Amino acid sequence: MNCHSCRIMSTPTLSAKLQFHSLHPAKRGLLGLRRHQSRAKVTSGLRIAMLTQQSPGGKSGPLYLGIDFGTSGARYALIDRQGVIHSEGKRSYAPWQVGDAADWASSWRRALFQLLADIPSLYRPSISSIAIDGTSATTLFIDRKNGELLAGPFLYNESFSDALPAVESIAPANHTVCSGSSTLCKLVSWWNSGGSNGGADTKVLMHQSDWLLWLLHGQYGVSDYNNALKLGYDPETDSYPSWLMSQPYSHMLPSVRAPGAPIGIVKEDVRLQYGFSKDCVVCTGTTDSIAAFLAARTSEPGRAVTSLGSTLAIKLLSKDRVDDARFGVYSHRLDDMWLVGGASNTGGAVLRQLFTDDQLVALSKDIDPSVPSPLDYYPLPKKGERFPVSDPNMIPRLEPRPESDAAYLHGILESIARIEAKGYNLLRELGATAVEEVFTAGGGAQNEKWTAIRERVLGVPVRKAEQTEAAYGAALLALKGAAV
Repeated sequence: MNCHSCRIMSTPTLSAKLQFHSLHPAKRGLLGLRRHQSRAKVTSGLRIAMLTQQSPGGKSGPLYLGIDFGTSGARYALIDRQGVIHSEGKRSYAPWQVGDAADWASSWRRALFQLLADIPSLYRPSISSIAIDGTSATTLFIDRKNGELLAGPFLYNESFSDALPAVESIAPANHTVCSGSSTLCKLVSWWNSGGSNGGADTKVLMHQSDWLLWLLHGQYGVSDYNNALKLGYDPETDSYPSWLMSQPYSHMLPSVRAPGAPIGIVKEDVRLQYGFSKDCVVCTGTTDSIAAFLAARTSEPGRAVTSLGSTLAIKLLSKDRVDDARFGVYSHRLDDMWLVGGASNTGGAVLRQLFTDDQLVALSKDIDPSVPSPLDYYPLPKKGERFPVSDPNMIPRLEPRPESDAAYLHGILESIARIEAKGYNLLRELGATAVEEVFTAGGGAQNEKWTAIRERVLGVPVRKAEQTEAAYGAALLALKGAAV
């Protein structure tokens, strides 16, 4: 969803669902948090989803809070050590005045504290740790003297092409920061347009989740190596490179820790207002897409998650790091492995241009997924592709259209599956571990015929991810931090 979509959200409302999850106990690190085997759903009219599952003696055991700040709203998940969800809920962002970016920060702050208040009071004293994820490359500039917002927020999809020549002159070729929407381009653009004036030593860059976590722990300039990747941080050496540290704005760079690392205890005013324990720890966060991957609880190299939403995004767990800005491919560190990702412009947005939801359901029934479609399309919602083909002028190819709508849909679904396969093949060609199994998130995961088509085209097992909410992945980070 782009920022224009976010501007028309309604006033904050709560919606939630009541779920029970049976999970394996957590293991070591981010990737040792294994996925669960079974899940049963229960529905309720409650505005806050809540499980009143308690340990013997009537008191809840230790709980771990994860909060996801997405493009249009925020969501929380509260889990126990086994990964069982005890409570979850969500809030939409408040309306904001177009052109006043500072109101984004106000909306996020309001949503954060509304969600804390939404957590059933009986659970709050049992919360051991908190972690938050946010949108990648969403950037704020803060005065560490008083916490004042100096500039921003600059959103994840805002491009600052004016800074690109300067960034490309210092960064290695095809580096992740060599994109107008990178965090570093946002920093350089702001610095060159007046940000360097006056009191430079007190200015600090913060990512969205850094800032939200700061509201809870009060320590300036602490980030994680997932968020810091698009700032130029090298997760392989665990340091900022010399070409970045030699720049005049290097003092603004945050310190970097592993995702889920303890930062400090919850500030006293927040603790007293919401009833948290005096030992409740705030942990470093991650990006929303990484948190969503963590939610799937897959931990072996060769395992991947394909998100079939408006677009098609793939993330593959690899033994080796792969980065190539030409295709928008970059790697996030996850413990001692790498999460390699790329995103195509194909996906559900194309289907919505051609079919209604009811038509998709009805026509899919007439598709035999075991029979390959002879139709060869390249479905795009508009001109331009980024991965696995980098061509801003690529024209959508959706012809010829057969008389049968079911055959047409079959051809489109199969063509998208071929693009997905080409994406995984490209990652392999670039040096990543070969894909061995794919978990699916997003609306496309509901279409069983499409899943069968993709399994045939990809040549590996394809299944629906049982947990896909980024808030759940953030809660797993909080669980990790509590164990440190």
